[in-house]
Amino acid sequence: MIQVKTLDEIVMEAQRQSINLVRFIFADLSSIVRGKATRASKLKDRLEGGIGLVKGTLAMNILDQLQTDTGFGAAGEIRLIPDPDTWVVLPYAERQAAVICDLMELDHTPWELCPRSVLKRQIHKAKDMGVSFQAAFEPEFTLGTTSEGIFQPLDRSLCFSTEGMNKASRFINNFIDALGKQNIETEQYYPELGHGQHEVSISHMPALKACDRQIFYRETLKGVALEMGMEAYLAPKPFENQPGNGCHLHLSAWDIYGERNLFFAESGLSAFGMKFVAGIVEHLPGLVALTAPSVNSYRRLQPSSWASAYTCWGFENREAAIRVPSVYWGQEMATTNIEIKCVDSTSNPYLALAGVIAAGLDGVERNLTPPEPILNDPSSLSEEEREANKIDRLPTSLMDALMELEDDKLLMGMLGARLADTYAAVKTSECGAFGGANPEFEMSHHRNRY
Repeated sequence: MIQVKTLDEIVMEAQRQSINLVRFIFADLSSIVRGKATRASKLKDRLEGGIGLVKGTLAMNILDQLQTDTGFGAAGEIRLIPDPDTWVVLPYAERQAAVICDLMELDHTPWELCPRSVLKRQIHKAKDMGVSFQAAFEPEFTLGTTSEGIFQPLDRSLCFSTEGMNKASRFINNFIDALGKQNIETEQYYPELGHGQHEVSISHMPALKACDRQIFYRETLKGVALEMGMEAYLAPKPFENQPGNGCHLHLSAWDIYGERNLFFAESGLSAFGMKFVAGIVEHLPGLVALTAPSVNSYRRLQPSSWASAYTCWGFENREAAIRVPSVYWGQEMATTNIEIKCVDSTSNPYLALAGVIAAGLDGVERNLTPPEPILNDPSSLSEEEREANKIDRLPTSLMDALMELEDDKLLMGMLGARLADTYAAVKTSECGAFGGANPEFEMSHHRNRY
Protein backbone atom coordinates (compact mmCIF):
# COMPACT_ATOMS: atom_id res chain seq x y z
CA MET A 1 0.00 0.00 0.00
CA ILE A 2 1.18 3.50 -0.81
CA GLN A 3 2.24 5.24 2.38
CA VAL A 4 0.41 8.55 2.06
CA LYS A 5 1.28 11.03 4.78
CA THR A 6 -1.53 13.57 4.42
CA LEU A 7 -5.07 13.77 3.10
CA ASP A 8 -3.89 16.40 0.62
CA GLU A 9 -1.44 13.87 -0.82
CA ILE A 10 -4.29 11.40 -1.34
CA VAL A 11 -6.32 14.03 -3.18
CA MET A 12 -3.33 14.91 -5.35
CA GLU A 13 -2.69 11.23 -6.09
CA ALA A 14 -6.34 10.76 -7.08
CA GLN A 15 -6.10 13.71 -9.45
CA ARG A 16 -2.82 12.48 -10.94
CA GLN A 17 -4.30 9.01 -11.55
CA SER A 18 -7.57 10.47 -12.94
CA ILE A 19 -9.53 8.57 -10.29
CA ASN A 20 -13.29 8.77 -10.72
CA LEU A 21 -14.55 6.84 -7.64
CA VAL A 22 -13.00 6.01 -4.28
CA ARG A 23 -14.40 3.08 -2.31
CA PHE A 24 -14.66 3.42 1.47
CA ILE A 25 -14.64 -0.25 2.51
CA PHE A 26 -14.78 -2.42 5.64
CA ALA A 27 -15.27 -6.10 6.51
CA ASP A 28 -18.51 -6.93 8.32
CA LEU A 29 -19.00 -9.61 10.99
CA SER A 30 -19.24 -12.34 8.35
CA SER A 31 -16.21 -10.87 6.56
CA ILE A 32 -18.21 -9.65 3.60
CA VAL A 33 -16.35 -6.63 2.25
CA ARG A 34 -18.88 -3.82 2.01
CA GLY A 35 -18.65 -0.08 1.54
CA LYS A 36 -19.69 3.05 -0.26
CA ALA A 37 -17.92 5.05 -2.96
CA THR A 38 -17.46 8.79 -3.26
CA ARG A 39 -16.83 10.82 -6.36
CA ALA A 40 -13.25 12.02 -6.48
CA SER A 41 -14.45 15.62 -6.67
CA LYS A 42 -15.81 15.22 -3.13
CA LEU A 43 -12.85 13.21 -1.85
CA LYS A 44 -11.28 15.83 0.44
CA ASP A 45 -14.54 16.37 2.34
CA ARG A 46 -15.22 12.62 2.64
CA LEU A 47 -11.69 11.90 3.84
CA GLU A 48 -12.14 14.42 6.63
CA GLY A 49 -15.76 13.71 7.57
CA GLY A 50 -16.30 10.14 6.43
CA ILE A 51 -19.38 8.60 4.85
CA GLY A 52 -22.55 7.71 6.74
CA LEU A 53 -23.59 4.09 7.24
CA VAL A 54 -26.66 2.68 8.96
CA LYS A 55 -25.70 0.67 12.05
CA GLY A 56 -27.96 -2.21 11.00
CA THR A 57 -25.45 -3.13 8.28
CA LEU A 58 -23.37 -4.94 10.91
CA ALA A 59 -26.41 -7.02 11.90
CA MET A 60 -26.82 -8.56 8.44
CA ASN A 61 -25.77 -12.12 7.65
CA ILE A 62 -24.37 -13.47 4.38
CA LEU A 63 -27.89 -13.75 2.96
CA ASP A 64 -28.40 -10.02 3.67
CA GLN A 65 -30.97 -10.86 6.33
CA LEU A 66 -31.08 -8.19 9.04
CA GLN A 67 -31.13 -9.65 12.55
CA THR A 68 -33.55 -7.32 14.27
CA ASP A 69 -33.19 -9.08 17.64
CA THR A 70 -29.81 -7.31 17.90
CA GLY A 71 -31.64 -4.03 18.42
CA PHE A 72 -30.37 -2.65 15.13
CA GLY A 73 -32.64 -1.58 12.31
CA ALA A 74 -33.32 1.45 10.14
CA ALA A 75 -32.35 3.94 12.84
CA GLY A 76 -28.85 4.84 13.99
CA GLU A 77 -25.81 5.89 12.00
CA ILE A 78 -22.05 5.70 12.17
CA ARG A 79 -19.30 7.07 9.94
CA LEU A 80 -16.88 5.23 7.68
CA ILE A 81 -13.62 7.00 8.58
CA PRO A 82 -10.73 6.09 6.23
CA ASP A 83 -7.24 5.17 7.34
CA PRO A 84 -4.96 7.10 4.92
CA ASP A 85 -2.24 4.44 5.18
CA THR A 86 -4.52 1.94 3.40
CA TRP A 87 -5.10 4.04 0.26
CA VAL A 88 -4.62 2.07 -2.98
CA VAL A 89 -5.43 2.58 -6.63
CA LEU A 90 -7.26 -0.55 -7.79
CA PRO A 91 -5.49 -2.14 -10.78
CA TYR A 92 -8.53 -4.29 -11.68
CA ALA A 93 -11.15 -1.49 -11.59
CA GLU A 94 -10.52 1.32 -14.06
CA ARG A 95 -10.10 4.77 -12.49
CA GLN A 96 -11.10 3.60 -9.03
CA ALA A 97 -9.30 3.54 -5.69
CA ALA A 98 -10.09 2.21 -2.24
CA VAL A 99 -9.36 2.93 1.40
CA ILE A 100 -10.14 0.79 4.46
CA CYS A 101 -12.24 2.44 7.13
CA ASP A 102 -12.76 2.39 10.85
CA LEU A 103 -16.37 2.49 12.05
CA MET A 104 -16.83 5.58 14.22
CA GLU A 105 -19.67 6.98 16.28
CA LEU A 106 -20.91 10.48 15.45
CA ASP A 107 -19.08 11.73 18.55
CA HIS A 108 -15.77 10.68 16.92
CA THR A 109 -15.21 7.64 19.18
CA PRO A 110 -14.71 4.08 17.87
CA TRP A 111 -17.99 2.18 17.48
CA GLU A 112 -18.18 -0.83 19.77
CA LEU A 113 -18.96 -3.11 16.79
CA CYS A 114 -15.92 -2.04 14.74
CA PRO A 115 -13.77 -5.16 14.16
CA ARG A 116 -10.70 -3.09 13.32
CA SER A 117 -10.96 -1.31 16.67
CA VAL A 118 -11.09 -4.67 18.49
CA LEU A 119 -7.72 -5.57 16.99
CA LYS A 120 -6.29 -2.14 17.78
CA ARG A 121 -7.14 -2.67 21.46
CA GLN A 122 -5.24 -5.95 21.49
CA ILE A 123 -2.27 -4.34 19.76
CA HIS A 124 -2.21 -1.61 22.43
CA LYS A 125 -2.47 -4.18 25.22
CA ALA A 126 0.46 -6.09 23.75
CA LYS A 127 2.48 -2.89 23.46
CA ASP A 128 1.91 -2.23 27.15
CA MET A 129 3.43 -5.68 27.76
CA GLY A 130 6.41 -4.81 25.54
CA VAL A 131 5.22 -6.99 22.65
CA SER A 132 4.45 -6.35 18.99
CA PHE A 133 3.28 -8.80 16.35
CA GLN A 134 4.08 -9.63 12.75
CA ALA A 135 1.51 -11.67 10.83
CA ALA A 136 0.59 -12.98 7.41
CA PHE A 137 -2.55 -14.71 6.20
CA GLU A 138 -2.02 -17.53 3.71
CA PRO A 139 -5.17 -18.11 1.64
CA GLU A 140 -5.87 -21.04 -0.65
CA PHE A 141 -8.35 -20.54 -3.49
CA THR A 142 -10.07 -22.46 -6.28
CA LEU A 143 -9.89 -21.21 -9.88
CA GLY A 144 -12.07 -22.05 -12.84
CA THR A 145 -14.85 -20.96 -15.17
CA THR A 146 -18.61 -21.44 -15.12
CA SER A 147 -20.60 -22.38 -18.20
CA GLU A 148 -24.36 -23.00 -18.11
CA GLY A 149 -24.18 -23.21 -14.34
CA ILE A 150 -21.44 -25.86 -14.32
CA PHE A 151 -18.08 -25.02 -12.74
CA GLN A 152 -15.00 -26.26 -14.57
CA PRO A 153 -11.76 -26.09 -12.57
CA LEU A 154 -8.85 -24.44 -14.33
CA ASP A 155 -6.76 -27.60 -13.97
CA ARG A 156 -6.85 -31.10 -12.59
CA SER A 157 -3.13 -31.27 -11.99
CA LEU A 158 -1.28 -32.86 -9.09
CA CYS A 159 -0.21 -30.98 -5.98
CA PHE A 160 2.82 -28.70 -6.57
CA SER A 161 3.00 -29.87 -10.21
CA THR A 162 4.41 -27.68 -12.97
CA GLU A 163 1.43 -28.70 -15.12
CA GLY A 164 -0.77 -26.73 -12.75
CA MET A 165 1.68 -23.82 -12.85
CA ASN A 166 1.54 -23.79 -16.65
CA LYS A 167 -2.25 -23.86 -16.84
CA ALA A 168 -2.64 -21.10 -14.26
CA SER A 169 0.34 -19.00 -15.32
CA ARG A 170 -1.61 -16.21 -17.03
CA PHE A 171 -3.95 -15.71 -14.09
CA ILE A 172 -1.22 -16.01 -11.46
CA ASN A 173 1.01 -13.50 -13.28
CA ASN A 174 -1.85 -11.01 -13.52
CA PHE A 175 -2.74 -11.57 -9.86
CA ILE A 176 0.84 -11.10 -8.65
CA ASP A 177 1.22 -7.98 -10.81
CA ALA A 178 -2.02 -6.54 -9.40
CA LEU A 179 -0.86 -7.21 -5.83
CA GLY A 180 2.50 -5.61 -6.61
CA LYS A 181 0.84 -2.44 -7.89
CA GLN A 182 -0.67 -2.13 -4.40
CA ASN A 183 2.73 -2.69 -2.71
CA ILE A 184 1.70 -6.17 -1.54
CA GLU A 185 4.77 -8.37 -1.91
CA THR A 186 4.31 -12.02 -2.84
CA GLU A 187 6.65 -14.70 -1.50
CA GLN A 188 5.65 -18.11 -2.88
CA TYR A 189 3.21 -19.66 -5.32
CA TYR A 190 2.20 -23.26 -6.00
CA PRO A 191 -0.71 -25.38 -7.17
CA GLU A 192 -2.44 -27.12 -4.28
CA LEU A 193 -4.03 -30.55 -3.92
CA GLY A 194 -7.53 -29.81 -5.21
CA HIS A 195 -8.68 -29.37 -8.78
CA GLY A 196 -8.09 -25.75 -9.67
CA GLN A 197 -6.72 -25.07 -6.18
CA HIS A 198 -3.78 -22.66 -5.87
CA GLU A 199 -1.97 -20.64 -3.24
CA VAL A 200 -0.07 -17.35 -3.41
CA SER A 201 1.52 -16.27 -0.13
CA ILE A 202 2.43 -12.70 0.76
CA SER A 203 4.95 -11.13 3.12
CA HIS A 204 4.31 -10.65 6.81
CA MET A 205 3.53 -7.21 8.19
CA PRO A 206 2.62 -5.61 11.53
CA ALA A 207 -0.68 -7.03 12.79
CA LEU A 208 -3.07 -4.30 11.61
CA LYS A 209 -1.48 -4.01 8.18
CA ALA A 210 -1.52 -7.79 7.82
CA CYS A 211 -5.30 -7.74 8.19
CA ASP A 212 -5.66 -4.80 5.82
CA ARG A 213 -3.62 -6.72 3.27
CA GLN A 214 -5.82 -9.77 3.68
CA ILE A 215 -8.81 -7.60 2.71
CA PHE A 216 -7.05 -6.24 -0.37
CA TYR A 217 -5.75 -9.73 -1.25
CA ARG A 218 -9.31 -11.06 -1.35
CA GLU A 219 -10.59 -8.04 -3.27
CA THR A 220 -7.75 -8.30 -5.80
CA LEU A 221 -8.21 -12.04 -6.30
CA LYS A 222 -11.90 -11.57 -7.08
CA GLY A 223 -11.27 -8.48 -9.19
CA VAL A 224 -8.61 -10.07 -11.38
CA ALA A 225 -10.73 -13.20 -11.81
CA LEU A 226 -13.72 -11.12 -12.92
CA GLU A 227 -11.54 -9.14 -15.30
CA MET A 228 -10.37 -12.40 -16.90
CA GLY A 229 -13.81 -14.02 -17.10
CA MET A 230 -13.00 -16.53 -14.36
CA GLU A 231 -14.26 -17.57 -10.93
CA ALA A 232 -12.08 -17.56 -7.80
CA TYR A 233 -13.47 -19.19 -4.67
CA LEU A 234 -12.04 -18.71 -1.17
CA ALA A 235 -14.84 -20.64 0.55
CA PRO A 236 -13.55 -23.24 3.05
CA LYS A 237 -15.29 -26.12 1.26
CA PRO A 238 -16.56 -24.94 -2.13
CA PHE A 239 -17.14 -28.51 -3.34
CA GLU A 240 -17.87 -31.60 -1.26
CA ASN A 241 -15.53 -33.89 -3.20
CA GLN A 242 -12.51 -31.55 -3.20
CA PRO A 243 -10.04 -30.43 -0.52
CA GLY A 244 -10.98 -27.34 1.45
CA ASN A 245 -9.46 -23.87 1.24
CA GLY A 246 -7.66 -22.79 4.37
CA CYS A 247 -6.26 -19.38 5.24
CA HIS A 248 -3.46 -20.27 7.63
CA LEU A 249 -2.32 -17.51 9.94
CA HIS A 250 1.43 -17.12 10.53
CA LEU A 251 2.37 -15.10 13.59
CA SER A 252 5.53 -14.01 15.38
CA ALA A 253 5.96 -11.88 18.51
CA TRP A 254 8.68 -9.24 18.80
CA ASP A 255 9.80 -6.56 21.21
CA ILE A 256 8.21 -3.19 20.48
CA TYR A 257 11.29 -2.12 18.49
CA GLY A 258 11.04 -5.12 16.18
CA GLU A 259 14.59 -6.19 17.00
CA ARG A 260 14.13 -9.41 18.98
CA ASN A 261 11.79 -12.28 18.11
CA LEU A 262 10.22 -13.33 21.40
CA PHE A 263 9.33 -16.76 19.99
CA PHE A 264 12.92 -17.56 19.06
CA ALA A 265 15.09 -20.03 20.98
CA GLU A 266 17.86 -22.32 19.86
CA SER A 267 15.68 -25.24 21.00
CA GLY A 268 12.93 -24.21 18.58
CA LEU A 269 10.47 -22.16 20.66
CA SER A 270 11.14 -19.87 23.61
CA ALA A 271 9.50 -20.02 27.03
CA PHE A 272 7.45 -16.99 26.00
CA GLY A 273 6.41 -18.83 22.83
CA MET A 274 5.43 -21.93 24.81
CA LYS A 275 3.19 -19.89 27.09
CA PHE A 276 1.67 -18.15 24.08
CA VAL A 277 0.92 -21.48 22.40
CA ALA A 278 -0.55 -22.79 25.66
CA GLY A 279 -2.99 -19.88 25.73
CA ILE A 280 -4.15 -20.52 22.18
CA VAL A 281 -4.58 -24.24 22.81
CA GLU A 282 -6.69 -23.55 25.90
CA HIS A 283 -8.98 -21.14 24.05
CA LEU A 284 -9.20 -23.03 20.74
CA PRO A 285 -12.75 -24.39 21.20
CA GLY A 286 -14.20 -20.87 21.43
CA LEU A 287 -11.56 -19.27 19.23
CA VAL A 288 -12.62 -21.22 16.13
CA ALA A 289 -15.94 -19.35 16.23
CA LEU A 290 -13.82 -16.37 15.14
CA THR A 291 -11.22 -18.10 12.94
CA ALA A 292 -13.55 -20.61 11.24
CA PRO A 293 -16.84 -18.73 11.56
CA SER A 294 -19.09 -20.08 8.82
CA VAL A 295 -21.32 -23.14 8.55
CA ASN A 296 -19.16 -24.14 5.59
CA SER A 297 -15.98 -23.99 7.73
CA TYR A 298 -16.79 -27.25 9.50
CA ARG A 299 -16.86 -29.26 6.29
CA ARG A 300 -13.15 -28.45 6.10
CA LEU A 301 -12.14 -29.03 9.74
CA GLN A 302 -12.14 -32.81 9.50
CA PRO A 303 -9.65 -35.36 10.85
CA SER A 304 -6.80 -36.44 8.55
CA SER A 305 -7.46 -33.55 6.16
CA TRP A 306 -4.38 -31.43 6.93
CA ALA A 307 -6.83 -28.82 8.18
CA SER A 308 -6.60 -29.40 11.94
CA ALA A 309 -9.48 -31.00 13.84
CA TYR A 310 -8.07 -31.29 17.38
CA THR A 311 -6.83 -29.02 20.16
CA CYS A 312 -3.15 -29.81 19.83
CA TRP A 313 0.13 -28.35 18.62
CA GLY A 314 3.37 -29.73 17.25
CA PHE A 315 6.61 -29.06 15.44
CA GLU A 316 6.11 -29.40 11.66
CA ASN A 317 2.85 -31.27 12.19
CA ARG A 318 0.30 -30.23 9.57
CA GLU A 319 -2.50 -32.06 11.36
CA ALA A 320 -2.03 -29.94 14.48
CA ALA A 321 -4.14 -26.84 15.03
CA ILE A 322 -0.92 -24.96 15.82
CA ARG A 323 2.20 -25.82 13.85
CA VAL A 324 5.68 -24.59 14.69
CA PRO A 325 7.37 -24.49 11.27
CA SER A 326 11.04 -25.23 10.73
CA VAL A 327 13.21 -22.15 10.34
CA TYR A 328 15.29 -21.12 7.35
CA TRP A 329 19.04 -21.67 7.59
CA GLY A 330 20.88 -18.49 8.48
CA GLN A 331 17.61 -16.70 9.30
CA GLU A 332 16.66 -18.63 12.42
CA MET A 333 15.45 -15.73 14.54
CA ALA A 334 13.77 -13.88 11.66
CA THR A 335 11.77 -16.92 10.55
CA THR A 336 10.66 -18.38 13.89
CA ASN A 337 6.87 -18.24 13.95
CA ILE A 338 3.75 -20.24 14.66
CA GLU A 339 1.06 -21.21 12.18
CA ILE A 340 -2.60 -21.43 13.22
CA LYS A 341 -4.24 -23.82 10.76
CA CYS A 342 -7.90 -23.71 11.83
CA VAL A 343 -8.40 -20.40 10.01
CA ASP A 344 -10.22 -19.77 6.74
CA SER A 345 -11.21 -16.83 4.55
CA THR A 346 -14.74 -16.56 5.93
CA SER A 347 -13.17 -15.09 9.07
CA ASN A 348 -13.04 -11.37 9.64
CA PRO A 349 -9.22 -11.06 9.82
CA TYR A 350 -9.32 -8.34 12.50
CA LEU A 351 -11.48 -10.43 14.84
CA ALA A 352 -9.56 -13.63 14.09
CA LEU A 353 -6.15 -12.11 14.78
CA ALA A 354 -7.42 -10.22 17.82
CA GLY A 355 -8.72 -13.49 19.24
CA VAL A 356 -5.44 -15.29 18.63
CA ILE A 357 -3.44 -12.48 20.25
CA ALA A 358 -5.80 -12.30 23.24
CA ALA A 359 -5.61 -16.06 23.76
CA GLY A 360 -1.83 -16.15 23.44
CA LEU A 361 -1.25 -13.22 25.80
CA ASP A 362 -3.57 -14.87 28.30
CA GLY A 363 -1.23 -17.85 28.28
CA VAL A 364 1.72 -15.52 28.91
CA GLU A 365 0.00 -13.61 31.71
CA ARG A 366 -1.12 -16.81 33.43
CA ASN A 367 2.21 -18.56 32.90
CA LEU A 368 0.53 -21.55 31.23
CA THR A 369 2.36 -24.66 30.10
CA PRO A 370 1.21 -26.30 26.87
CA PRO A 371 0.52 -30.03 26.61
CA GLU A 372 3.21 -32.16 25.02
CA PRO A 373 3.70 -31.48 21.29
CA ILE A 374 2.10 -34.05 18.99
CA LEU A 375 4.33 -35.63 16.37
CA ASN A 376 1.72 -37.44 14.29
CA ASP A 377 -1.92 -37.33 13.22
CA PRO A 378 -3.98 -37.02 16.42
CA SER A 379 -6.82 -38.99 14.81
CA SER A 380 -4.48 -42.00 14.69
CA LEU A 381 -4.26 -42.01 18.50
CA SER A 382 -6.65 -43.93 20.67
CA GLU A 383 -9.18 -42.07 22.78
CA GLU A 384 -7.11 -42.93 25.84
CA GLU A 385 -3.96 -41.52 24.25
CA ARG A 386 -5.74 -38.31 23.24
CA GLU A 387 -7.16 -37.93 26.74
CA ALA A 388 -3.72 -38.45 28.27
CA ASN A 389 -2.30 -35.76 25.99
CA LYS A 390 -5.24 -33.37 26.63
CA ILE A 391 -6.30 -33.51 22.98
CA ASP A 392 -9.96 -32.74 22.34
CA ARG A 393 -11.92 -32.65 19.12
CA LEU A 394 -12.55 -29.12 17.92
CA PRO A 395 -16.22 -28.15 17.60
CA THR A 396 -17.80 -29.99 14.68
CA SER A 397 -20.29 -27.27 13.77
CA LEU A 398 -20.55 -23.51 13.89
CA MET A 399 -23.29 -23.73 16.50
CA ASP A 400 -21.07 -25.81 18.78
CA ALA A 401 -18.26 -23.29 18.30
CA LEU A 402 -20.57 -20.39 19.16
CA MET A 403 -21.57 -22.15 22.39
CA GLU A 404 -17.88 -22.58 23.26
CA LEU A 405 -17.28 -18.90 22.50
CA GLU A 406 -20.12 -17.90 24.80
CA ASP A 407 -18.46 -19.87 27.62
CA ASP A 408 -15.04 -18.27 27.00
CA LYS A 409 -14.92 -15.23 29.31
CA LEU A 410 -11.64 -13.96 27.89
CA LEU A 411 -12.82 -13.89 24.27
CA MET A 412 -16.24 -12.54 25.18
CA GLY A 413 -14.57 -9.76 27.15
CA MET A 414 -12.28 -9.02 24.22
CA LEU A 415 -15.29 -8.57 21.92
CA GLY A 416 -17.39 -6.61 24.40
CA ALA A 417 -21.01 -7.38 25.22
CA ARG A 418 -22.71 -5.56 22.32
CA LEU A 419 -20.39 -6.94 19.64
CA ALA A 420 -20.47 -10.43 21.14
CA ASP A 421 -24.29 -10.46 21.19
CA THR A 422 -24.56 -9.14 17.64
CA TYR A 423 -21.93 -11.56 16.37
CA ALA A 424 -23.75 -14.49 17.98
CA ALA A 425 -27.09 -13.38 16.51
CA VAL A 426 -25.68 -13.02 12.99
CA LYS A 427 -23.85 -16.34 13.10
CA THR A 428 -26.75 -18.20 14.72
CA SER A 429 -28.98 -16.98 11.93
CA GLU A 430 -26.55 -18.46 9.40
CA CYS A 431 -26.70 -21.77 11.26
CA GLY A 432 -30.47 -21.67 10.91
CA ALA A 433 -30.39 -20.69 7.26
CA PHE A 434 -28.02 -23.47 6.21
CA GLY A 435 -28.39 -26.10 8.93
CA GLY A 436 -31.27 -28.05 7.42
CA ALA A 437 -30.69 -27.04 3.82
CA ASN A 438 -29.45 -29.06 0.90
CA PRO A 439 -25.62 -29.09 1.13
CA GLU A 440 -25.32 -27.59 -2.35
CA PHE A 441 -27.44 -24.61 -1.23
CA GLU A 442 -24.93 -23.96 1.55
CA MET A 443 -21.83 -24.48 -0.61
CA SER A 444 -23.13 -22.41 -3.53
CA HIS A 445 -23.90 -19.46 -1.26
CA HIS A 446 -20.45 -19.62 0.29
CA ARG A 447 -18.86 -19.88 -3.15
CA ASN A 448 -20.77 -16.78 -4.20
CA ARG A 449 -19.80 -14.77 -1.11
CA TYR A 450 -16.15 -15.75 -0.66
